[in-house]
Amino acid sequence: MSRADDLKRVWDGLPMVHTLGMHVDVKGDDLTAVLPYQDKLLGNVAIRALHGGAIATFLELAAMAQLYIAVDGIEPPRTINVTVDYMRQGHAQDLYARATITKLGRRMASVQAEAWQAKRDKPVAAIMAHFLIRQTQSD
Repeated sequence: MSRADDLKRVWDGLPMVHTLGMHVDVKGDDLTAVLPYQDKLLGNVAIRALHGGAIATFLELAAMAQLYIAVDGIEPPRTINVTVDYMRQGHAQDLYARATITKLGRRMASVQAEAWQAKRDKPVAAIMAHFLIRQTQSD
């Protein structure tokens, strides 16, 4: 089973992924997360802005997915902490994210992720996240 197939199996079991309606597109170890627009993701209906919590959760899950697909033999990562920077309003449209592993140790990893909508060079939000990683138990 490829790492992408394994990610899909794990990903399909996460309730938050279903709640957000997000998915990931994987090509090799390159991953792009996609959050299709839905009215339930609005935080401010008057200005049609995406909810900050939905954006942050989406970015955290994108970072976790990137880490899981890039590092062989680990269990799904567990969040230690996340710092979110909101840069501009998330409009009522699809959101995309990419993540980069900035530090990888034996037990901890640091990952940066950025979300954008129409133009990648105009990010909506970014995170710096730290995750606990554990090797899978072999029988």
